[in-house]
Amino acid sequence: MEKPEKTELTYEYTKRRKDFGRQTLFEDHGPEMLCSIPNNPSYYKDYILRNPVHVGVQNIPSMSEHWVNSVRAEYTSSGVNHVEGGWPKDINMNDPEATQRYRRKIEKDDAYIHAVMHLGHSMEHYILQNNAIDMYECYHSDLPSIPPVENSSCHTVNVYREPGARRPVRSLSWQADGGARFAVAHADIELIRSSRNPQYSYIWDIENANAPELTVKPPQPLLDFQYNPRDRDILVGGMVNGQVGWWDTRKGGEPAGVCPPHVAHRDLVRNVLFINSKIGAEFFSSSPDGVVKWWDTRNMSEPTDSMIIDIVKSATDTQNIDNAIGISALEYEPTIPTRFMVGTETGLIIGGNRKGKNALEKLPTKYEAHFGPVYALQRNPTFVKNFLTVGDWTARVWSEDCRESSILWTYSHRTKLTDGAWNPIRFSLMLVTQWDGCLSCWDLLRRRSAPIVTAQVCDEPLLRLRPHEGGLLVACGSSKGTIYLAELSQNLGTADKNDKLLLTHVLDRENKRERILEARARELRLKLRQDHAGGAQQTADADLPANDRDLEEATAEYLHTINELQAQQKDI
Repeated sequence: MEKPEKTELTYEYTKRRKDFGRQTLFEDHGPEMLCSIPNNPSYYKDYILRNPVHVGVQNIPSMSEHWVNSVRAEYTSSGVNHVEGGWPKDINMNDPEATQRYRRKIEKDDAYIHAVMHLGHSMEHYILQNNAIDMYECYHSDLPSIPPVENSSCHTVNVYREPGARRPVRSLSWQADGGARFAVAHADIELIRSSRNPQYSYIWDIENANAPELTVKPPQPLLDFQYNPRDRDILVGGMVNGQVGWWDTRKGGEPAGVCPPHVAHRDLVRNVLFINSKIGAEFFSSSPDGVVKWWDTRNMSEPTDSMIIDIVKSATDTQNIDNAIGISALEYEPTIPTRFMVGTETGLIIGGNRKGKNALEKLPTKYEAHFGPVYALQRNPTFVKNFLTVGDWTARVWSEDCRESSILWTYSHRTKLTDGAWNPIRFSLMLVTQWDGCLSCWDLLRRRSAPIVTAQVCDEPLLRLRPHEGGLLVACGSSKGTIYLAELSQNLGTADKNDKLLLTHVLDRENKRERILEARARELRLKLRQDHAGGAQQTADADLPANDRDLEEATAEYLHTINELQAQQKDI
């Protein structure tokens, strides 16, 4: 009997040459908590008490290394050349007569007939399927190509600089019917009295950035300069001394008509807008003096109508010019001829009705929009019940059905927002200018938590913007009198067929949410009044102003909290 051959177990230890000769240093190290698993009370019933048991546990797993030579498997490849099968051994398949005789013999068999009848339907299905499908055919070649992934962008295509002085841009207006010209109003309000230079405004052609096409020469610097939506050659403007006038570009830069000083506004004119009239010659203006006036270019000797923006408490009260609220923004929708909206210097949005019979009907709605002046106010071009406001550090979207809060709003920016507008083609896109020279684009359908694009147009503050009717071009005016023409990417300037339906769902959902919150807030206020006051006290509270009622509610809530704390201290 042969002895089994001994196998030596070897271990190869490798070490780099540079590690030889170094002293091994050991040091004490305290325990380190790697994991702490709390006990589970549900496992108490399964616990069995035992005597102490000492068990050694090694935290680091043990590892070893070894090699094994397995048996090598040998494989062979073989194939079959199948020419024609199914023939018996005694039949020569190369003899046509032998194969023909055997075929006739099989065809007369009853089993063959039943087999053919049984397989005929399934074979016919696969034959027709094979004939209908061409495996080498190039399918879907007539389908349109898939559009690329959206790449939203905004870049500057042209720059227009004011000749001579560098005065801030106060107004921008594009020529009617998608024209290739825009009017710019320049004015430096702080240096008007000390400056003796001509205070001109300009009309530019977008194809020529070297020099303005026409220099407008008003008697006083213009703060607003707007094209007539029906006539490409007529413009109206408001000046710093309160006067308004109109210009015809076919007659040059001199004004065609200016109102007399004694019927003008008491303060500078911030906004002028054309209204929807039969001949297209009527417009209205607003000023920080708190008065809105309507004018007719055919007779500028006096305004055709005026309205004082003074919020009264009852229909019998009269509006007083001393209590008027200064106006900083003006909005008009041609589809609602008798209605208009103003943004005030106190942060209010007030809806006006020109055909109102008393003071309450003239100013029926009020929205507390911002903490400071309202810099921009514009209705959505498609959803006229929703409008955009820009003020302090936020831009907000409002609905006429919700007066206590906006339905959508942006986060508070680090810099002041100066102007905003809707894109006329992609009606879900909001364009907002910032004090740090950025132009931000907010798309309500793509993302509402952050702008879809933020472009650094310039280093100085951007004060005004006005998008072109085509939707792709945006004119931005800076504090140094420079106009930057920015171009949006194709996806930001065009609308898809489903955008209107999707935006309708978004606005309706947010509108419904705000109405539910308003109803809940009213219920809480009513419940609070009922808990802290009796029926007689409620009747007395109804006659008090809103501020007094809020003060009494806060006082009652404070006393109730104090009484609860005193009761708790006595119990202790």
